Amino acid sequence: MYRGFISRNVHPKPCVFKLSRKRFLSAFLQKTPPRYKFGAMLTKTYSSAIDGIDARIVEVEVDATGRGEQSFVSVVGLPDAAVKESRDRVRSAIKSCGLAHPKGATIVNLAPADMKKEGAAFDLPIAAAIVAATGLIDRERLAKAMLVGELALDGSVRPVKGMIPIGLNAAETPGVKALLAPAENAMEAATAGAIPVYPVSNLSDAVDILSGRSLIAPVSPPESIFDDSSEASRLDFSEVKGQSCAKRAMTIAAAGGHNLLMIGPPGTGKSMLAKRLPSILPPMSVEEAVEASKIHSVMGLLPKDKPFLSSRPFRAPHHTISDAGLLGGQTIPTPGEISLAHNGVLFLDEFPEFRRNVLEVLRQPLENGEVTISRAAGSHTFPARFTLVAAMNPCPCGHYGVSRRVCRCGVREIKRYRSRVSGPLLDRIDLHVELAPLHEDEMTSAPTGESSRDIRAKVVRARDIQRGRFKGLGIHCNSQMEPAQLQRFCKLDTSSQSRLRAAIHDLQLSARAYDKILRVARTIADLEGAADISDAHVLESVQYRDLDKKLW
Repeated sequence: MYRGFISRNVHPKPCVFKLSRKRFLSAFLQKTPPRYKFGAMLTKTYSSAIDGIDARIVEVEVDATGRGEQSFVSVVGLPDAAVKESRDRVRSAIKSCGLAHPKGATIVNLAPADMKKEGAAFDLPIAAAIVAATGLIDRERLAKAMLVGELALDGSVRPVKGMIPIGLNAAETPGVKALLAPAENAMEAATAGAIPVYPVSNLSDAVDILSGRSLIAPVSPPESIFDDSSEASRLDFSEVKGQSCAKRAMTIAAAGGHNLLMIGPPGTGKSMLAKRLPSILPPMSVEEAVEASKIHSVMGLLPKDKPFLSSRPFRAPHHTISDAGLLGGQTIPTPGEISLAHNGVLFLDEFPEFRRNVLEVLRQPLENGEVTISRAAGSHTFPARFTLVAAMNPCPCGHYGVSRRVCRCGVREIKRYRSRVSGPLLDRIDLHVELAPLHEDEMTSAPTGESSRDIRAKVVRARDIQRGRFKGLGIHCNSQMEPAQLQRFCKLDTSSQSRLRAAIHDLQLSARAYDKILRVARTIADLEGAADISDAHVLESVQYRDLDKKLW
């Protein structure tokens, strides 16, 4: 028995009429559009969302009910404002490409629903799934593809950030057989993944590929992703005049991964030396290159003609940078400058001019090689293992201790200037080097000294020794040694111990500074190919801690 209304004249009156269940269901299905029966309009595909420096799989589900004359799209699954606006971009792109948009209500679900979705990279998969609801795309082929891209109103596909982690995610996702990416950064995804990557210039290209009508071929990854065409490779140490002590410290820093502080008057070549440090660093391994490229890809810093970071990064932020810019931040944490310098060099010129709170955030990364940022949206840990190179003047005017110039800074002013760099931070820097102004003969004569290629060969040999020493221990260079490795690999004889004990007493060194001296001494021995640490290695290492007492 089913209740209903029978109209009599104008006033409907309720009544009860008999209708069999079979006849009722038959009448309901006849009034229901055939394309909606049994969920026939449900389509599914994959996309990817950036989470920190990694990518997470996102399932894009579209249910086009076909009810109503006007089209209405609802996006669910914790989307942000940019994702919600995609319905307008998608509708205009579908219309511009001459494709049909399903009538009635269309529900777009982005799963998992508890993960925040942000950005415009979901435009292309949403549009493809909506077009598939009209039958223009093979649903089985769509269900085995991952799509990423932002749509313009005319249907063209714009590039997005993070294609390297997205390519890695597509290759690791079961069931995904192809990746459709914007044509401008498809090569970026192809260098990272092991599945076919199809370049898509507009929505029509994606429809043709997914329907099997396109002749667009997958992007072929480059034969070699490593090259030396970076700016650092064009800078050479042979161009630097004088400063042999600073060059030696640079060699030690590159060989052992040590941090370096240079102090000297303006014009002594501090910045010039720092910019040439990447030219003597050993080449990155494949694992290091992938880690560094992922970070730059997420931030959208990879050039179009070079979709993979093959040379070590060099970052030199201005001293007005905030702690969030250096460390990383925003509502949803993103990598900062220290993470962009991962496996490379972070150069901080005018070191005391940085704000105190900005410099203090360097403590954790210098110790652990990573940084953890906690926000209301979640906590993210970014890699931040870099070689710190800092440069500063001896006083505000820069001429303290220079015989040919007069320093007009007072004692309190000098102490206040130097106190901007705290003792705990200075303690975490392995090498301290003073640079003196060049003499007239050094300025006017041609530069002399080893080239970057010769110095790099020494550094590579020292790194090979360290790689063999630390095999299976999870560390790669001397600067990463823990106390257990120091006791094992940095044993001193009686003479070296007495000299080091005297240095600790005279310079009032901390336990951390003592460990730094041992690590640097081990690196100096590796540069000479020596199996044991001798007195000469310890004495040279101690001289790089002279600023602990002299200036602070």
